[in-house]
Amino acid sequence: MSAPTQLEAKLGAVAPNEDWDAFAEECNAIADGNSGWLNVDEIHRQKHLAPHLDDAGRHELVLFWHRLPGWPDATPGLYGIKKHTIVGTLSNATVRTLVDMAKYADLPWDVILCSDFFSTYKPSNRKVFLGAAEHLSLLPAQLCMVAAHTDDLRAAAAHGFRTVFVPRPRERCSPSGARSKAEGGEFDLVVRSFEELARALEARRPERQQWQRQ
Repeated sequence: MSAPTQLEAKLGAVAPNEDWDAFAEECNAIADGNSGWLNVDEIHRQKHLAPHLDDAGRHELVLFWHRLPGWPDATPGLYGIKKHTIVGTLSNATVRTLVDMAKYADLPWDVILCSDFFSTYKPSNRKVFLGAAEHLSLLPAQLCMVAAHTDDLRAAAAHGFRTVFVPRPRERCSPSGARSKAEGGEFDLVVRSFEELARALEARRPERQQWQRQ
């Protein structure tokens, strides 16, 4: 389920009038326009966001992201992808959030890269994308960003990454009709699940080995 859907399920009883889609959009806008560095946990603690929450509810809001369940295909898909390549995050969440998510939802990342490393956020700052490549000792063209958000993928592509789009219902910038380049679209690949991506990697092993050596 999407984050707004899970927020409604978790906190709807204590904040029945909260618009969780608007909350998610406002958090993204704050991060994108933030002139001074605040990590995501600090942003979620701001009282003008989700104003119907009391202190206990706000504490639960911050912890919510640390215990966020994965999409049903995430765990089996990531284990399948790991057979073929390095799997890592490039997230606006904190290191601790991503560690907790991995433990809670069995997300088998090889490496965590996130905004904490760069004191800025994607997709607006190139530092995030180029810094990820530098930390992995790879060229941008040797990396592939997999995401449900088209703005992240477009920014990654602008800095030389390959792109895979996985649409997710009710996620921001996640249209259901996006197409791959082979279909006249803008992304290198469009799949419906991480498991489908794992199968695609297996089928395209020779091609993948070639571009990873570039």
